[in-house]
Amino acid sequence: MPASRDPADPHPSPIAAPLLAWHARAGRHDLPWQSDRTPYRVWVSEIMLQQTQVAAVRPYYERFMRRFPTVRALAAAQVDEVLHLWSGLGYYARARNLHRAAGLICAAHDGELPRSFAALADLPGIGRSTAGAILALAHGERFPILDGNVRRVLARYFGVAGAATSSAALARLWELSERCTPHVQLADYTQAIMDLGATVCVRSRPLCGCCPLAAGCFARRTGRQQELPAPRRARSRRVRRAFMVVALKADGSVLLERRPERGVWGGLWCLPQFDTASAARAFVRETIDTRGREPQPLSAFEHAFTHFSLVVSPMLVHCDGTAGLVQQGTSLWYNVRAPARVGLPAPIGALLTRLAQDTMFGVAEAARQPGA
Repeated sequence: MPASRDPADPHPSPIAAPLLAWHARAGRHDLPWQSDRTPYRVWVSEIMLQQTQVAAVRPYYERFMRRFPTVRALAAAQVDEVLHLWSGLGYYARARNLHRAAGLICAAHDGELPRSFAALADLPGIGRSTAGAILALAHGERFPILDGNVRRVLARYFGVAGAATSSAALARLWELSERCTPHVQLADYTQAIMDLGATVCVRSRPLCGCCPLAAGCFARRTGRQQELPAPRRARSRRVRRAFMVVALKADGSVLLERRPERGVWGGLWCLPQFDTASAARAFVRETIDTRGREPQPLSAFEHAFTHFSLVVSPMLVHCDGTAGLVQQGTSLWYNVRAPARVGLPAPIGALLTRLAQDTMFGVAEAARQPGA
């Protein structure tokens, strides 16, 4: 479909027409959330796509929507089941915010995402850009957006100097996003500019030869594609160490504890974690009936987070069959042979799966290194 524009608009978008023409020809039109573009489906997709690529999101989105096809279904679920379906996707605060927001939508908006921009942006985990994307994609309303892909496209095209997260650069980019958003074909334009940043105007080695905006792009004209937007100042990557207790009963149950809401793996169920091996051993001695058996080290593994790497040293200890010490809501015995639907960090789930598959529960070396 050829790009249209509003004849009454005295300041037409400088990029909408070529973007829309490119999107009609080469954009993505078969994404699962595009087939039935309800506000709820768009909302879930936008949250999942925050800091995560489409290829990783697609299977999670399809499973999530099968289980929670409506806002009410999501609100009625236990947060553990929501986190279980999110396990492996990362940035788990997104899942907790989705669940909290679903409850608020049911309580205050009769189970429908609000049409008011202010009310939508005020919900947990949404904010200005995501609210604009939901209203543009689901309702065709004119709201600018500024996710990471859009920032990169606008910073390069208009030559916006400075890091895209600085207050001055952000203010300028929001101004440009407002100016560039057309008055017609809002859903198509919003999808088009996100697609361009995700597939053509990528962070490294942008495909300028395929870009519909190449002729007017400042970065291409000046050869500054790698400089714009200015990269964040590199941080030295920290390495943290953690010791985790794998307290295993004969029936295949492992002791798990719920992580605090804030911080690493917030709200997920994890093995009891300690800063030192001596603290882990002290926990075993004081809280678990091991009949005198000492914890045995398993293969350490490393898991990369955004700003640091976590090196985990699991310590396996076999428990007496009557081991208890479970506090409702904060700890549980998780049977690795018949797992419950709770949220687990991906590397912890991999370790427990390895234990479940191994028949040599009494040999410390039986649990090999899990996948990250």
